[in-house]
Amino acid sequence: MAISQNIKDLKARLPAGVTLVAVSKTHPVERIMEAYSAGQRHFGENRVQELLAKQASMPPDVFWHMIGHMQSNKVRAIVPFVHLIHSIDSASLLAKVDKEAARIGRFVDVLLQFHIATEDTKFGLDRTEAEELLGSTAYRSMRHVRIRGVMGMATFTENTVQVRAEFRSLKSIFNHLKENFFSAEGCFDTVSMGMSGDWPIAVEEGSTLVRVGSSIFGSR
Repeated sequence: MAISQNIKDLKARLPAGVTLVAVSKTHPVERIMEAYSAGQRHFGENRVQELLAKQASMPPDVFWHMIGHMQSNKVRAIVPFVHLIHSIDSASLLAKVDKEAARIGRFVDVLLQFHIATEDTKFGLDRTEAEELLGSTAYRSMRHVRIRGVMGMATFTENTVQVRAEFRSLKSIFNHLKENFFSAEGCFDTVSMGMSGDWPIAVEEGSTLVRVGSSIFGSR
């Protein structure tokens, strides 16, 4: 009952147009099904093996989001069904997704992950790297990936001024890329930022997709 109520409360607070992704990592299928029964359809996982196991056990109308750091050798396993890969942090990883998607005749939606936090442990591109990627001949030759927007994680801190500034920087990157590389493409429309502790600030700064775990399932 608590999971159902948590989802209901969250969706009531989210503005129209903001997608809620329930981060189900480490939680068993039984608890994820409670969220599913409450109407939740978007779920996010950090690890490929866990994602594969849960995808095989859950109903087919679930939209699976890969939100964790990925190795290229794990791409083939999820390309047949993944709804959105949030964690594209290199040209080589993007090329691998395109190659595997082409192999099975599918188009895969992805986000470019940016490093906006102060922690060195977080992954992601900077703006210069993204511009080089998007301006490259290799990217222009890709036909089976579609870049939908950007993703980033703020610093884990109680300093809300800092968190807000980091989210604002990601939205600025999104706007810059939209204007300079995707101005004619309406599908470049996603800003994935905000988790359980900071999603209200993220929404205020322009997030269109929040990734929430503990506020739905409780602490791990």
